[in-house]
Amino acid sequence: MNPVNPAEELLDVVDASDRVTGQLARGEVYANKLLHRCVFILARDAEGRIFVHRRTPVKLVFPSLYDMFVGGVVGAGESYDAAALREAEEELGVQGLPQPQPLFKFLYEGDDGQGWWSWVYEVRCELPVRPQVEEVAWHAFLTEEELEQRLKEWEWVPDGRAAWGRLLSEA
Repeated sequence: MNPVNPAEELLDVVDASDRVTGQLARGEVYANKLLHRCVFILARDAEGRIFVHRRTPVKLVFPSLYDMFVGGVVGAGESYDAAALREAEEELGVQGLPQPQPLFKFLYEGDDGQGWWSWVYEVRCELPVRPQVEEVAWHAFLTEEELEQRLKEWEWVPDGRAAWGRLLSEA
């Protein structure tokens, strides 16, 4: 079986109220800056540290930047909850995670005109991680204090920074 080219993956296109208006390939959605759906999962280990990683240089969006969330797009017809579990297990390289817990939803609007509805989740991952090499170039579990220090030093994905800021203000 040949893996689907990420640009050809079918996504739900949504409106400003997160209602599905159609379906298009991811490449078309990105090229036309259409609203779609994403999930962000804050993965913590048994000690409560946060999984942080640097994206690979081949990613369609924000290549080689750091992120404190795993996650990605919600496929056409897929629920946010199903996408959260799928994305967390894929990116962390584990099977049998508990269902990530939803925290809040927001509309990310990037400076470049891109935007997506985003559900932010949290999950405890006590399994040994084997991150997906196509997605993750480097990873570590950091304390919140270490993460806050790295926010000043490293280049981060803007949607992850937006979600992190909202997470801190929701706490």
